[in-house]
Amino acid sequence: QVQLVESGGGLVQPGGSLRLSCAASGSIFSINTMGWYRQAPGKERELVATITSGGSTNYGDSVKGRFTISRDNAKNTVSLQMNSLKPEDTAVYYCHHRNYLSAVTYYTYWGQGTQVTVSS
Repeated sequence: QVQLVESGGGLVQPGGSLRLSCAASGSIFSINTMGWYRQAPGKERELVATITSGGSTNYGDSVKGRFTISRDNAKNTVSLQMNSLKPEDTAVYYCHHRNYLSAVTYYTYWGQGTQVTVSS
């Protein structure tokens, strides 16, 4: 099992910045991916950004160029720097961790979620 504890989030004005962090603990495999997904009211959960244990990143189209994901493998943490925030970024943001046994065998874990609201 992997436990995920999120921090950050809150209310910010359009154009502002926020930073989310997530700490993982428990049974963490050497090959894993961490990242963030988000879900707005009435919408499906969508990819924000992920980063592998090797440092490869993947971003959702709507956040490219505005958000930056990073991780500290020694501390098992992942962070999301969000700049130039827009009202449409308003959502609950979920930390995500996936342990890989192989390319087709993996275990996925989710955090509790943290609210991000972009409004004037």
